[in-house]
Amino acid sequence: MRIDSSAPTRIDLAGGTYDIWPLYLFHDKAQTLNAAISLRARCTLTSRRDYRIRLVSEDTGEDIDAADPSSLPLDRLPLVSRLVKHFGARGLEVRTRAESPVGAGIAGSSAMNIALCGALAAWTGRPMSDDDILTTAMNIEAQVIRVPTGVQDYRPAFYGGLSAIELGVGGVRRVALDLAPGDLQRRLVLAYTGASRNSGINNWDVMVRRINGDPEVIAAFDAIRQAAATMRDALEAGDWPTVGAQMAAEWQARKRLAPGVTTPEIDQLLDRARFAGAIAGKVCGAGGGGCLICLVDPARKTDVEASLAAGCATVLPFGIETDGLVVEKR
Repeated sequence: MRIDSSAPTRIDLAGGTYDIWPLYLFHDKAQTLNAAISLRARCTLTSRRDYRIRLVSEDTGEDIDAADPSSLPLDRLPLVSRLVKHFGARGLEVRTRAESPVGAGIAGSSAMNIALCGALAAWTGRPMSDDDILTTAMNIEAQVIRVPTGVQDYRPAFYGGLSAIELGVGGVRRVALDLAPGDLQRRLVLAYTGASRNSGINNWDVMVRRINGDPEVIAAFDAIRQAAATMRDALEAGDWPTVGAQMAAEWQARKRLAPGVTTPEIDQLLDRARFAGAIAGKVCGAGGGGCLICLVDPARKTDVEASLAAGCATVLPFGIETDGLVVEKR
């Protein structure tokens, strides 16, 4: 038997970080806006006749062989190992590969998590609802990174498309945005700064400060919430100047969350992009490295891309991905 599975990564447009429970409960009408993109996380499961387990990461070269799920070392390929152990899968080889850079801030680990959950559920014949898969992915990732995880990153990986993730006391609700994917895609530039980042570190520091009542963090989250709400309306109205203004406002507020959100290198790249004609820009994810996105006039897109490349960033071609989790059994 063979199963091929994949899930898209995402760019977050506004409203991230307070999607970590219970932070969004402290800010009324919290929401995050994101778009699934065509840089996918992929895995392939194939049968083994010897009934052993082999895990292979094509990105890192890591190769693990184990007699059974209980023998898997959780300190090597920890996400894959924990998922295989959780599902009790046996007699298989699991190969993983990512189309996004390591530590890019575009939820590559969450996308791989969803791809693996879908593949392993199919492999073991375990019936799982959408919420079952989303909850399992979130909880196991928290075990791996050892800090709380947010809820937004699993939704674009699972559903694809352009989304608002509404967060409140009633739970988490994903709403598709009324916007043609191509309208957004031709106005965005995505670039990898060359520096990997660790979202768990930044987010944990911010979470502790928010729970402790840090007024600067509270004010920053309030500003992020307002930027996301205004941007959502502007996106669905095709009001691109307002989208740009709210992306810029969100970035200014986000930098107030923690000292490591931006770096001199990120600031320099964003300055280059603006000088070349970008309307606004921000880092993806928790910051400190990884990818940045810029909103541009389509006529200036190549200028912005060239300027970022000249600044030693790697421009990443992508499309808005309308397909979420895809599992194919052969």
